[in-house]
Amino acid sequence: MKRASARVSFDVIVIGASAGGVQALGQLLPRLPATFAPAMVIALHQPADASGVLAEMFDAKCALPVRLAEDKQPLVGGTVLFAPPGYHTLIEGDSAIALSLDPPEHFSRPSIDVLFESAAWGFRNRALGILLTGASADGAAGLLLIQQAGGAAWVQDPATAAADLMPRSALELGVSAQVLSLEEMSRRLAQMAARYSDLTLSGEIRNDKENN
Repeated sequence: MKRASARVSFDVIVIGASAGGVQALGQLLPRLPATFAPAMVIALHQPADASGVLAEMFDAKCALPVRLAEDKQPLVGGTVLFAPPGYHTLIEGDSAIALSLDPPEHFSRPSIDVLFESAAWGFRNRALGILLTGASADGAAGLLLIQQAGGAAWVQDPATAAADLMPRSALELGVSAQVLSLEEMSRRLAQMAARYSDLTLSGEIRNDKENN
């Protein structure tokens, strides 16, 4: 993925969620300003036969463009991508999306671990992994790998999660994550956007919804 000439904190943010995830994302995504520069990819546990309308629903509420990820799609800054139901979603290197029909992991496809692991290998210290509410252990191992690769890890405070197993599993595995409420996450993401707002972006990075 082409990046701004000035160094930014993160080039990609990967988010994983399961039970209660739609509501949690509803508190985070609409508050992202149009100046938000990193690419964002989200793996949300859904049935394989789900309609895939979540991207459209959030696109109508958000300043950033929200799309359903497509195979071989370039990774573009300032864009939010949802993993399509029934497909693992990975980041190839640091430049493009890949979809896979490999077997489910933790009974889930898309798998959060699969997405997080690809971000760790492709972005290393330029990745931020965020694990939200959920009722499985998916995402814990992938978040640990992001941290071990030099990236940053945030976990929703289990006390505030609709289902606490997912964030609690990451902490029990030994991830040294920042444990944050959704309100605290929103505030920190907004602070990132403020730091990025004066950057001149070039290449494929776009954060103007009207250009998408």
